[in-house]
Amino acid sequence: MKSARDAGAAAAAWRGDVEAPLAAGERALHADGDLRASRALFETAYREAERWGDGEAMARAALGLGGLWVHEHRTTAAAATARTRQRTALAAIDPGSALALRLRARLAAEDGHRSGDPAAVLALLAEARRTADPVARADVLGLAHHCLLGPDHGALRLDLATELVGEASRTGRRGDLPTGLLWHACDLFLAGDPHAERSLGELRGLLDRRDHRAARFVLRALETALAVRHGRLADAEALAADCARRGEEAGDAAAAGWYAAQLGTVRWYQGRVAECLAPLTELAASPLLSPHDHACYAGLAVAAAAAGDRRTAEGTLARLRARLRARTPRSGTWLFAACGAAEARDLLAPYAELPAVLCLGAACLGSVRHFLGVAALTLGDAGGAVHHLRRAVDANLALGHWPAAALSRARLGEALALRDGPADAAAGAALARAAREAADLGMAPAARAAGTPVAVERHGKGWRVAAGARAAVVADSVGMRHLAALVANPGRDVPAVVLAAGPAAAGDAPAAPSAQPVLDGEAKRTYRRRLAVLDEEIAGLEAADRHDRAGAARAERDWLVAELAAAAGLGGRTRRFADDAERARTAVGKAIRRALRRIDDADPQLGAELRATVHTGLLCSYRPR
Repeated sequence: MKSARDAGAAAAAWRGDVEAPLAAGERALHADGDLRASRALFETAYREAERWGDGEAMARAALGLGGLWVHEHRTTAAAATARTRQRTALAAIDPGSALALRLRARLAAEDGHRSGDPAAVLALLAEARRTADPVARADVLGLAHHCLLGPDHGALRLDLATELVGEASRTGRRGDLPTGLLWHACDLFLAGDPHAERSLGELRGLLDRRDHRAARFVLRALETALAVRHGRLADAEALAADCARRGEEAGDAAAAGWYAAQLGTVRWYQGRVAECLAPLTELAASPLLSPHDHACYAGLAVAAAAAGDRRTAEGTLARLRARLRARTPRSGTWLFAACGAAEARDLLAPYAELPAVLCLGAACLGSVRHFLGVAALTLGDAGGAVHHLRRAVDANLALGHWPAAALSRARLGEALALRDGPADAAAGAALARAAREAADLGMAPAARAAGTPVAVERHGKGWRVAAGARAAVVADSVGMRHLAALVANPGRDVPAVVLAAGPAAAGDAPAAPSAQPVLDGEAKRTYRRRLAVLDEEIAGLEAADRHDRAGAARAERDWLVAELAAAAGLGGRTRRFADDAERARTAVGKAIRRALRRIDDADPQLGAELRATVHTGLLCSYRPR
């Protein structure tokens, strides 16, 4: 009698210590999609199962600790602990059981995610299909799908998602159907399928009837990307914040990275991406990022360039290029990252017909064709840029991505102007239409209207280059001074020898003088008028305690004074330059091209604009459209 009572008490204790948290963890994970709550419950269950020596319970808990997706444990310590427990539990159960198959698939998927090689998990999927256990098949289908998020496996992913939807009717787990429908919707978005939005209606209806936190988080990410596509940028910003909140509540480690990408996309179209520099700098150093997540480097480089932080922009781009060229696994962030590097156009070319989508659809930058066109434009290939950008406009219209279409149309106008000349009617029409579309969408002007000049002005020790709402800060150089002189004289032919013998290169001027002054009378009068204006501005700014702006104005004033002084010879006479036209043509052309490359690095759109309107040779000019 005592023995029976003891056995009953032991069974009750076991159920309380092991089975209760284990069942609650499985319910939280598979029914509710609550990754955070399930991890805590499985942690408790594993410790208790280990204490009781229950191998099967250890295996169920270790399997649950893996979560729904792959690489849910982001830190090295957490990932290593989960992997050790899964291997320990696998050794404690029947190796031929369905539970062992599920554990082996989890280990293979985690290894495949790190290495970028899905072969092992796909082999286990074939084994799972031969079993009679629908839960094992569903588990391995989901894991295999998550190991195939790169741009090379779109068709296979869609097949796996469709198969998982079918298996969901047999598993008895309520979370399998929303997971399968979610994968199916994501795959259609990644492929740029015109019916992708339809698939969201079915998933949304299912979740409205019975919520699943993890699936709802990804659904909200897709809804955020769609709001951007539709040009509802303010709505997209609010949805991104809600998406981040839902991801945090669900315990999904991707929440912070996705929010940064979503907000960065909105800010990019608004012309405010420089505001993202600090959060992207922090994100790039986060241990929660996947080892194959390079998209943060692309975003950081763009934000740093827009903010005038040339050192960070160049260093981050160099890091990104090295990783792309090192044949890193083509994960769900690879295509998004590759769009940030002009030198990656040969890597992007096979995916020209795809949209640039991050992970499962968290953010979309429109057609990859756009980035191939911008790369060609940046590298001076006007014909290639026109080819890609024409197709990018059509692709973005087909996607219903209105901001991306406006941006591609603007770049198409710049490419046409570069190829056919600034007066080309088609270029002007494309630029004007892009400007109207951008204004309608509340974007930063995607295109500069004809007749609106570029400004090149002193900014501290460097130069501020601006066109409309776009602006970038570039370090001082001989070429930037030449550009400033040309932009200050729009529509005028300036001999290269005048630029070469000016204050920027006074020390190199040959001795034999010519009749051409370094600064003509009109230029001197313009400089002196500007000095008078600056004197008034400085006095007003200092009186208002706006010392930062006063400092910038003083820097410009000091430069103008130095220019006038350097242009004067003995007794105040205007200094003359050497008459070596060919030497000047070569030196000035090289210096301006170097300056344009620096502007390209800071803002490719401003660089393309100047390439289309600045002409070098024996006579140099800036001819705005």
